[in-house]
This record gives sequence, C-alpha cells and structure tokens, in this order.
Amino acid sequence: MAREAPSERLPADPDRLYKTEAVVLKQASIGEADRLLTLYTPHHGKLRAVARGVRRTKSKLSGHVEPLVHCRLLLVRGRTMDVVSQAETVSSFTRLRSNLEATARAVYSCELVDAFAPDAAANPGIFALLLSTLGRLDDGEQEVALRWYELRLLQLTGFRPELRQCAECGGPLPPDACGFSAESGGALCPPCREVAASRERAQFPTAVSLNALKSLRYLQGQEYAEARRLRLPAPLALEMEGLLRMYLRSVLEREVKSTGFLDHLRRGVG
Repeated sequence: MAREAPSERLPADPDRLYKTEAVVLKQASIGEADRLLTLYTPHHGKLRAVARGVRRTKSKLSGHVEPLVHCRLLLVRGRTMDVVSQAETVSSFTRLRSNLEATARAVYSCELVDAFAPDAAANPGIFALLLSTLGRLDDGEQEVALRWYELRLLQLTGFRPELRQCAECGGPLPPDACGFSAESGGALCPPCREVAASRERAQFPTAVSLNALKSLRYLQGQEYAEARRLRLPAPLALEMEGLLRMYLRSVLEREVKSTGFLDHLRRGVG
C-alpha cells in the first residue's frame, strides 16, 4: 500500500521525527477533528499520539489509524504529545472485522495490553504476541488462541500463574479436590485450599477440574504451533475462561470492560 501524504508540514529538526510500527489499541475524539490514539509499538512500548484532522471526511490518515490496525507511522515529538505525521496500513485484519465475536475478542486482546503495559516501556515480545494473536483471530481461530494469549501475556508481564505445584506450599497437586485462587497466585493442593478458604477476607478458592488444570498447563508450556492442537469441549472452555478471567481481574484489580460484551454475544442477546 502506498504511503499516505503527510498530514502536516514536517519539522525542520529531523531529531524530532521517528518511525515505528504500531497496533492501534484504542482512540478517543479530542477537539473538533482530532483523535488521541493509544498505540503499542515494538521498541517504544505503549504511546499516546494525536492524529490531527483525522475525523474530517477528506483526511488521508483516517483509515490507517483505526483501532485494531497494524500500521507504520512517522511521528513528530511534541512538547506534551507526539503527533502522527504519516501513516501506512500494514494489515487491517479485514476478515476479523466482518465477524462481531472475533472483533470483540480482538478488542479484548488490545484492552489487556493497554491494562498491563506501562507507558513507554519497550517489550517487543508483547508486540509480537498481540500482532500474532490478531492474525490468528483474523484466521478464525478462537478459544485456544485467546487462552494461550492470556497465559503468555501473563508470563511476559511477570504474573505467570502457578499451575504445576501448589501456589502456597509448593507441594504436589493431586488429581482431584484441588483449588484455584487468584489471591494465592494459582492452583492449590486440598489442604492449602482449606486454609485459604478459612482466611479472613480471602477470596474463596474455586474448585478446578483435572481436565482444566491439565489443559491450562499444556497451553502454558507449549508454543502455539503445538498448543493450537488442543480441543476444548464447551464446558471445559468455559471453566478455563472463568479461571483466567478471575486471575486477570485479581492482578489488574478491576474487571476487563470488554468481557461484558463477550458475555453478551455468548448469550445471543442483541
């Protein structure tokens, strides 16, 4: 795709210019015609930049800086906010956008990166993970792709749940009667599950089935080429989703907003 003409005159000082790839995580309208973009980049981490005039009908930037777009940008460093000068689409994930549920999963993926990533802290692994996940959703992959993404993002950000031994005592996990506690950091053996349940103000540990625990371990330990072979019956998929959602909510100390819309779509409301 040809590079778009610059949206504004470039500064005389070339040190103020820099190029980067980015995934547009979200946008917000500001002023009469501008948008504030939240971007995730491979070498600058999470950035916020202004796309000036992008809401005007004739803007040459508009299609290239929409949420969920993978783009190449030329940015100008500003005193308070960087400004998008040029933009080129690498991929707009058009198949994903034609499926509402896939779009909702993609928005959820971007929301997690926005929630976990600090500003201006480079993490090329997160960028590669997000980009590959959007591509998998664009290819029609669903539950396994999203669960693998959640587990890998938790690992990359230092919040990897303990699934192979008791998160409290470090002891072995028997095949039944185990629990899962977000507060404790993962799976619990039966004695530690009882102790955790009796602690004042502690979140009651959720029971976890052997199949769910094995499946989560498998996804956590495999590269995606192997992990994608996993088949998840609907009840098992729901259990795994619930466990990871509880864990993410505990780590972030808030609900991930887009999960409500995913639940809405699952119920077939609308």
